[in-house]
Amino acid sequence: MAELTPAGQKVYDALKKLGATNPDALRTADDIMRSVRLPKGMTNNALMELVSKKYAKRVARQKSAGYYVTR
Repeated sequence: MAELTPAGQKVYDALKKLGATNPDALRTADDIMRSVRLPKGMTNNALMELVSKKYAKRVARQKSAGYYVTR
């Protein structure tokens, strides 16, 4: 996964550590932000990078979106 930025790699590792590996175990951006200890903007940019490169999937919900790892 050399094509990910350092922040993207941190967020990807955090998603795996939090157990967000299937659609039933979603994590919000706030959960991920607390885990990786990055500012919210950096976390959101890294999440969008992961979604665009198909490493993660975003699921829209009522109040906040959930994310999980696809690879």
